[in-house]
Amino acid sequence: MANGSRHTTAVVAGALVLLGALASCGTGGGTAGPSPQPSASAARTTGDSPHGAVPSDAAGSTNDLSPTAAGSADRSASRCRTAELSAAVGRMDPGAGQRNLPVVLTNVSSRTCTLYGHPGAAFVDAAGGQLGRDPKRTPGAPATVTLTPGASAWAGLSYASPGVSGARAATPAALLVTPPDERDPLKVPWTDGAVPMSGNASSVFLTVLEPGTGP
Repeated sequence: MANGSRHTTAVVAGALVLLGALASCGTGGGTAGPSPQPSASAARTTGDSPHGAVPSDAAGSTNDLSPTAAGSADRSASRCRTAELSAAVGRMDPGAGQRNLPVVLTNVSSRTCTLYGHPGAAFVDAAGGQLGRDPKRTPGAPATVTLTPGASAWAGLSYASPGVSGARAATPAALLVTPPDERDPLKVPWTDGAVPMSGNASSVFLTVLEPGTGP
């Protein structure tokens, strides 16, 4: 073979080897494509969403409530409204200078509803003016109380007998009872005598709601 032909063949062969090497480097051993993305289910288990919210997936899921928020939403939808309840004060259970009474809320509606936490309460005079301060909420673990039509829940109202504690007292005309998360109260005539208003041992206490009409 002539020298010119051998030289041309060598040049062509070298070029082909170089092109092959470049092609191999560019593919990385496979077909080029976009970087892999985490699946929607994997994204929901990262825990990176604020407040524990579950992110919606590409299909437009509306699962964006945390368990706590979802529970609050359920309670809001099912809670007993003031107009669905009646209120009463049960029999006094005196003991060791202490007066204890159950404040009872009864479902008078035709649907099942729920109560959660402490009710509100305030003593008022005949003109509707409040006497003393709001009762203090005692520590407790609130639980949802489900009331079928006609069922009741109660909270304990307690205070030191004014005759024993020496606190300044007054006799209310009524007790206003406000269901949890409601604004409108229920008015219950008060027939259990004087209650402490100020001075030593003047605090009135109220417990969380429990099923039933009293202890």
